[in-house]
Amino acid sequence: MRYHYEKPAIYLSLYGKLYICRHPVYDKCTLFQIGDKGLAVIQQRFDSEKKVTWWSEVDPWLTDDLYLHPKFKEYFDERAGKCTDGLYPTVTVRQIMWALKMKPMPKERWETVFDRRDI
Repeated sequence: MRYHYEKPAIYLSLYGKLYICRHPVYDKCTLFQIGDKGLAVIQQRFDSEKKVTWWSEVDPWLTDDLYLHPKFKEYFDERAGKCTDGLYPTVTVRQIMWALKMKPMPKERWETVFDRRDI
């Protein structure tokens, strides 16, 4: 049995779209929209040469698994909101995976977390 979520060999990315904005933490995210409500999901990246991290959109092989999860709609209804000043409510990919009880991705040493629920 796998403990961590693994990238599938074949995948499609039909759900979620790249959203570019001026958020203080990130400038690109994956946006899930249903009606006039949206939920931005971000994932941390790392550049090993420059030793820097940043937040951006979610890997495309994860988007459909998140959106098609049986508990996604319930989570979306709880956390999503309308666009305010070009920004939507935001969660990290780890927050949503834990909430949906999905197997997590392996945690890297360079990863950081947010202390608060709202980003």
